[in-house]
Amino acid sequence: MRRLLVDSPVSRAGYLYATAVGLVWGAIWSTGRIERRGGLFVFRGLPAWSFGRGGSCVGAVYLTNQNVSADVLEHEAVHKAQWQKYGMLFPLLYFVAGRDPLKNRFEIEAGLEKGGYLRRRRTVRPARTAAPRSDQD
Repeated sequence: MRRLLVDSPVSRAGYLYATAVGLVWGAIWSTGRIERRGGLFVFRGLPAWSFGRGGSCVGAVYLTNQNVSADVLEHEAVHKAQWQKYGMLFPLLYFVAGRDPLKNRFEIEAGLEKGGYLRRRRTVRPARTAAPRSDQD
């Protein structure tokens, strides 16, 4: 059964259907710039009620108000790949994984930092040490 539903023509059809739904939804509600970036159709200017959290990926469509940093788009591209793999099973699997992004396997796979769920870890650099002084000055 898994072969039929995951990474299959059935999941591909679900991904294309979701993309069509996302395109229609974005076209209806977007009041901002619409562009193609990193394999995603990006619709900006949507009202906050029309998408989840900072933005939502539906198939190959990313719906948001203005949350379009390079990191966020990289995060959303992973969700696009998840849609491609699972098709219309993806919304159900995502729901079962839970709303807490820190425990949701799909958000973890997409990158919690890039998705804005965790602060970026700062690189700790060792303190500079002074060059040894010679007493022969």
